[in-house]
Amino acid sequence: MTPSSLTQDTATGSPVRLQAVAAEGQPEVTPALEALYRGFEQELLVPLWTEIGDLMPAHPRSRAVPHLWHWQRLRELAAEAGDLVPVGRGGERRAIALANPSLGGRPFATPTLWAAIQYLMPGEDAPEHRHTQHAFRFVVEGSGVWTVVGGDPVPMNRGDFLPQAGWNWHAHHNATTEPMAWIDGLDIPFQYVTEAQFFEFGRDEIDNAERTTPERSRSERLWGHPGLRPLSATPTTPGSPLLLYKWAYTNAALNDQLLLEKEGFGGTVEPGHAAVRYANPHDGTDVLPTLRAEFHRIARGAETAPVRETGSSVYQVFDGSGTVTVGDRTWSVGRGDLFVVPSWEPFSARSEAGTTDADEHALDLFRFSDVPVFEALRLHRTQKDA
Repeated sequence: MTPSSLTQDTATGSPVRLQAVAAEGQPEVTPALEALYRGFEQELLVPLWTEIGDLMPAHPRSRAVPHLWHWQRLRELAAEAGDLVPVGRGGERRAIALANPSLGGRPFATPTLWAAIQYLMPGEDAPEHRHTQHAFRFVVEGSGVWTVVGGDPVPMNRGDFLPQAGWNWHAHHNATTEPMAWIDGLDIPFQYVTEAQFFEFGRDEIDNAERTTPERSRSERLWGHPGLRPLSATPTTPGSPLLLYKWAYTNAALNDQLLLEKEGFGGTVEPGHAAVRYANPHDGTDVLPTLRAEFHRIARGAETAPVRETGSSVYQVFDGSGTVTVGDRTWSVGRGDLFVVPSWEPFSARSEAGTTDADEHALDLFRFSDVPVFEALRLHRTQKDA
């Protein structure tokens, strides 16, 4: 137990409370030490020797805990919200965030990551706004919604990944007769704790030219040709200028890795485990400055080695079934389920997918993380457990 506390003391008015304790590494408890601690409290001082175990642990101890959310239940609740909650200005988005059970009820999946299910009813428009938080959309099911980024309508279909750097105007419209749900990922908690966030309302309604439904957005026509970079365009904002990473390309890349492995040429990160990272076509960096997005395919019967990383991740099961272990928690998972991997908790997965529950007979996992932040600060560390 730490010898200090930051609860308000009504007698002194100081939020600092220090308690002298008889413990190894602590000074001898004497009246003089007690008087010293009262002086510290008065002047709002906290000595390191009472806090070092909490501030400088031997390894990361995340405030988040491993947790699993079942997609079926999230979808049911989102549908209820679709009947009850308007999507217009004020509530702004019908987005329902994952709240990690150990983060005090805050709408944070981890201390740095936001994940939410967003739900749009037939014919609805989500009004335009912009924010400094970097964001993406990932579609686990459905089609028929277009996200409009800077006036560019971008189609959203199953398996598609749509990154969007901060401070870009964006809205959504559902052009079909069916509701649609997807997941949003943002760095809201990170910008919240660093007190760096800005938000601005845009137009209440997008115009008719933006309510079109093209198969390919302007960004894809310019940037969506593999291995080719247009000489006419240089991005002026952080993040990827490509607003849509289509499932067909992701799926083909993963299948080719597993086929190369089967033919004896390698190509996978470990036996039966294919993986790709979504990259900025301009310079090959992460698609967003604070968020990394990846896709993992684990062949039936294959199991990944336990891995620990600094920083946290959120996974969504795109397809298939299997068993995942995070720390001391093990769950059976299926399509759409989401789970959290906190900092330095070991993670492993085993695929039990078959012909009846997976298009590719594999466990497919979409992952996003805060790795770019940790790499930029030279704090990223990975350890593969034997």
